[in-house]
Amino acid sequence: MRMLIALFLFAALWLPASPTQAAGQEPPPSVGLALGSGGAGGLAHIRMLAVFDELGHKPDRIVGTSIGAVIGVLYAAGLSAEEIRALFAEFGGSELDALSRLMRPGGDLTLADFLEIGGGDGGVIESRGFLEFLKGKVEARTFDELAIPLEIVATDYATGETVILDEGDLFEAVGASMAVPGLFPPVRRDGRLLIDGGTSNPLPYDRLLGRHDVVVAVDVSGSREVTGDGVGWSDLLFKSFEVMQQALIAARMRVAEPDILIRPDVSGIRLLHFHRVEAILEQAEPAAAELRRALIEAGVRREEGR
Repeated sequence: MRMLIALFLFAALWLPASPTQAAGQEPPPSVGLALGSGGAGGLAHIRMLAVFDELGHKPDRIVGTSIGAVIGVLYAAGLSAEEIRALFAEFGGSELDALSRLMRPGGDLTLADFLEIGGGDGGVIESRGFLEFLKGKVEARTFDELAIPLEIVATDYATGETVILDEGDLFEAVGASMAVPGLFPPVRRDGRLLIDGGTSNPLPYDRLLGRHDVVVAVDVSGSREVTGDGVGWSDLLFKSFEVMQQALIAARMRVAEPDILIRPDVSGIRLLHFHRVEAILEQAEPAAAELRRALIEAGVRREEGR
């Protein structure tokens, strides 16, 4: 026993401290990241994730709604921000991207084409092709296989309640979270009919409060600009959805706020402008710089050995 005590004292007094201890640094804080709803404007999330890559510090948990769930699942499955950017650049030029082709000036799809895409099951656009495209880019198929814990937000159509999906089939959950009413078909899961999470919780940072040292929320719900004599049917439809989401976010902010709130400039980006990924990321640069500063001030830094 005396020998063990002597060895312990020797180690405590003479062995070198770890790099963190030697520098007098505390362990980095745990970070919870909420990625909000916002259609194609949510591609700005990619630039925010690039900040985490640059700092060499992954979020400890991600909660995503709609496009936030799409981007969140790819990042949680192990893709880097750059790989996600390349994925959407590929998607934006593919035949799958009938969504944004409709929205381009002079596009080769008509409204009749648009309405024929869906299968008459509650949505005018079939989402299976897009989900299969995503599945082909990652190995994970269930929440348990993810590198970063993830929660996906959907809404119960019957009750209006927020539904948190964190187990089972990943891409079924993503399909439910992005099921914009009237655009994509709802998803039946566990006896519930689920629609877009943005209809109940478009910026789900509340799921992270009290669970992490630093809660970061990225709001991509956008802004509205009326030009000329009025607005077209698609702008009116999609922007009205944004009005609802922004009202929900404002109400939640009055109750509790995240530690870091980032609002990338996604003005001029419509709900289905997925072909404009490079322009969206360029617009997101100032917000990325803001996020980087805020994270460093909060103690998030590049970890040793990364």
